Amino acid sequence: QVQLVESGGGSVQAGGSLRLSCAASGRTFSTYCAGWFRQAPGKEREFVAAISRSGGNTNTANSVKGRFTLSRDNAKNTVYLQMNSLKPEDTAVYYCAASSDYTTPLSIAYHTWGQGTQVTVSS
Repeated sequence: QVQLVESGGGSVQAGGSLRLSCAASGRTFSTYCAGWFRQAPGKEREFVAAISRSGGNTNTANSVKGRFTLSRDNAKNTVYLQMNSLKPEDTAVYYCAASSDYTTPLSIAYHTWGQGTQVTVSS
């Protein structure tokens, strides 16, 4: 089984950038697809982006397309979410998760979750 730990969250002004990292331990991370979700206060958890095992394919939500980029380094067992042109509505706790399928935006398809990292974007 794999364990996931997110890092890189913080506070930034609108228009700024952050890079989130998801470090995996345990079973080799390259055997899993990986995804990012976010949850704002009072809202349901929302799909952000996902990446295939090799990193050659990604699936990105329309709300962040063109601003967020997902990548992975399997040698380092790490997945990255580069977030540019951040908006106040991007404020949420961001979660990394592992799955066997990167094409689905459904959280039930993800079997292992990190603890989350807070991202706050001020206007």
